[in-house]
Amino acid sequence: VGVIVPDLSDGYFPVVMNAIEKHLLKAHYFYVTASHYRRPELVEEYCIRLLERSVDGLLLLDTPAKVKLPVPAVAVSSHNPGPGVVNVVLDHDCAARLALNHLRQLGHERIAFMRGAPGITDAKYRWESILTTAAEMGIPVRPELTIQLREVTQSPEAGHRHTRELLEKTRDFTAIFCFNDISAIGAIRAIRDAGLRIPGDISVIGFDDIITAAYCEPPLTTVKQPLCEMGSRAAQILLARIAEPDKEFPPEMVMEPELIVRDSTGPAPPHDRGAA
Repeated sequence: VGVIVPDLSDGYFPVVMNAIEKHLLKAHYFYVTASHYRRPELVEEYCIRLLERSVDGLLLLDTPAKVKLPVPAVAVSSHNPGPGVVNVVLDHDCAARLALNHLRQLGHERIAFMRGAPGITDAKYRWESILTTAAEMGIPVRPELTIQLREVTQSPEAGHRHTRELLEKTRDFTAIFCFNDISAIGAIRAIRDAGLRIPGDISVIGFDDIITAAYCEPPLTTVKQPLCEMGSRAAQILLARIAEPDKEFPPEMVMEPELIVRDSTGPAPPHDRGAA
């Protein structure tokens, strides 16, 4: 089996890969992993090279490959429209509702939002769900409180820098909904560097529930993606498709998120304190 990923340096992909590996090893399948670092030419090249080496199937993690695939393929968080590709995706509408309901119940009305970098496949779908859900709930998404991540990086540095720049312009918000846990960890550092308390002055919520989310300071409230289950289910579906090539499989399998409440979110402070 060929497994194609952007890279294995952050907290998201290693968890998914670990689940995939366990399932493939248990089924006595050999696998080859290739990292394309979000370079389109490498995505195409690696697909072709793996197919030339007669892999029985492909697992595509956050990899919307545009190559015609003559073997079974399962994509995780890739939103791959290719024929015959089964997509394992998260219910982003539910994820947005969980996060925004939590902040609303804590009294937060002025919320900053962090958009994912354009090179990340899930970023588009996650942002669309946030916009739709916020509109339904009557929560304004203000342009001046919206951060656009540009860099496709697995470092907290981007979250730190963009949050610092936002705080230099305004402190008139009481919560920030970050694109993922990595960027949220950077945001926490920027907020503390500005002399503000978490969650006393600003609440922070992340996304993914990577391993380190529970151990940063303060422990991070986050929308949990069932990463282990997504990896295991993807491998399970792929092997089933290899074993029964003529069987019909649904084009999409939607996984449910879960809100994990920790210490980085709390009641909104009075508006005058948030704006001070």
